[in-house]
Amino acid sequence: MSYISQLTKLGLFDARVPRYTSYPTAPQFQSRLRGDTIANWIQQIQPDSEISLYLHVPFCRRLCWFCACRTQGTSSDAPVLSYIESLRMELELLRAILPEGVRLSRLHWGGGTPTLMPAAQMRELAAHVFDIAPMAEGGEFSVEIDPNEIDDARLDALADAGMNRASIGVQDFDPEIQKIIGRDQSFEITKQAVDGLRARGIVSLNADILYGLPHQTPKRISDSVQKLLSLNPDRVALYGYAHVPWMARRQQMIPSETLPRPEERLELFDTARRLFMWDGYDEIGIDHFARPHDSMAKAAAAGTLRRNFQGYTDDTSPVLIGLGASSISRFPQGYAQNAPATADWKKYVHAGQFATSRGHVFTPADIWRGRAIESLMCDFMINRAELVQGFGANTSDVDALFDLAVTKYGAFVKRTPEGLEIPTEGRPLARMIATLFDEYAMATTGHSSAV
Repeated sequence: MSYISQLTKLGLFDARVPRYTSYPTAPQFQSRLRGDTIANWIQQIQPDSEISLYLHVPFCRRLCWFCACRTQGTSSDAPVLSYIESLRMELELLRAILPEGVRLSRLHWGGGTPTLMPAAQMRELAAHVFDIAPMAEGGEFSVEIDPNEIDDARLDALADAGMNRASIGVQDFDPEIQKIIGRDQSFEITKQAVDGLRARGIVSLNADILYGLPHQTPKRISDSVQKLLSLNPDRVALYGYAHVPWMARRQQMIPSETLPRPEERLELFDTARRLFMWDGYDEIGIDHFARPHDSMAKAAAAGTLRRNFQGYTDDTSPVLIGLGASSISRFPQGYAQNAPATADWKKYVHAGQFATSRGHVFTPADIWRGRAIESLMCDFMINRAELVQGFGANTSDVDALFDLAVTKYGAFVKRTPEGLEIPTEGRPLARMIATLFDEYAMATTGHSSAV
């Protein structure tokens, strides 16, 4: 039986499964969690420790049709300026209860399009953040950059504020594909943004590119990848386009019949993957690539790679606090998500309350199951002793799940003296294998294609 036939028999091309940027996944969050619980979790952070901070700016000048993020369009700065003022108020809520001496291992501004903020507001917001919690030594301040929404003044503001990593969304450079996904962004304007970042000393650059887009072919994705390689990003995320028009209504603008079939999606991924590997990138997890000098590649080699809502990360801080509408925080105790609608989020913040609308308190099983899934997604293996001795798992429960994985996926998973391993040929099945360790009921309509 051929390799593709084996994957077909195992259901890879029909499955819809979580991306596992969290465990439990967001659909399992409950609405009973409130802001007073989060305030208590923040107060339990160890003094003089390091945390991560995420600021969400949910505005775009235009709404790309492929995007499933929680964003809203605006043609003026007025709603953005009002939002930033509310974000400053939320930062003050954090300041009031954050333990002494806390520093930031990571600060990330995402969206939406955080670079649509005026330069003056960028400077003020960064200063406000660092007045509450300064960057730790070796800390990373990253910002999502829209090449269509950046200029010298804003680049100067971000560089002066201490940004030392930038992330640029590329998606695809083919003009026909850009038109059908509502994302007009030429290679020239992207290169101009990259050159502007490099000229200001930003030596760490991330880029996102998508496979599985309408009318995408191996030749077209090869052309886009080679153009991207000419910009020499330090990291690349090769994400599969998730077509979920029942959840993201704007995706209804993209005709489903123009999308590649699942088998073709795998070919597109492999085409791009080979190009990145041939150009000297290390393969990271299921969909990332990094230059060997990059901290993510070093984390992967050292076994310290982690997974969070931004995808893969080399940040090992146990606390990630998300501020802004719809942001998600992670604490050792559980997850907390802010009200997704900007108006609702503002209402809480202006009343002097954290805007938590739902979340999840970890059970003991969540802890070890979450680590097992993260290990599979990051390292394609699970260390049995780590789960039992470090995360409190029951030996018989772990062994039963290992046996189930081998029974279901045969040679695509292997029992080892240390635990369980997914060999190279089984890696396309990683997300499906991970579901065996997920004890929550799964509605397949809420998740993306497994490939």
